[in-house]
Amino acid sequence: MKKMMFSLAMVAACAWAQEAPKADAESAKAVPAVQQPAREVKAEKAPWPVCFAFNSTKNIDVIGLRFNCVYGACEGLTGFDLGLIGRCRYMEGFQLNLLRNEAEDVMTGFQIGFYNTAGRSDLLGVQIGLWNEAQSIRGIQVGIINVANSVSGFQIGLINRSESLYGVQVGAVNVIRSSDVPFLPLVNVGFEYFGTPAF
Repeated sequence: MKKMMFSLAMVAACAWAQEAPKADAESAKAVPAVQQPAREVKAEKAPWPVCFAFNSTKNIDVIGLRFNCVYGACEGLTGFDLGLIGRCRYMEGFQLNLLRNEAEDVMTGFQIGFYNTAGRSDLLGVQIGLWNEAQSIRGIQVGIINVANSVSGFQIGLINRSESLYGVQVGAVNVIRSSDVPFLPLVNVGFEYFGTPAF
């Protein structure tokens, strides 16, 4: 009974927090035009220490723990992201979601799940999963399929693909598209540091 009451209280807190910015925006519109400043100032968002996400809550920042019951999305997260599907614009920490992890702009840390993506962003850290993808990565990708535009580090998997690589690929199919030897099975080594030859 106590656990159920705690869960209901957390759900109510999340719902209340989502409604609070709407009320603030409506009260700001009610102020006469004479009192409003000439330029609009973006309101600071208070970070949440714990968030239980049931849907997309893109307008919040979490510093601590976010638990995604099914799907959760937020602006920024520093800490732990746990659940089934997690999406952030800025991520620093651990994304441990079973089905999908996504960082849209910046990812620093670990992504562990079936499908990990930092598709439009820079990743500094590690991706472990069945399918891993990143725009640029400085770190390690371990999975069945690893895809990145530019890599400085390691790709370990069945299929590894990158446009440019400064590091090592280990797998059955290793592709470095900008290399003089674009394909090698088992091991492929690249010496191109983010589009610029190292030698």
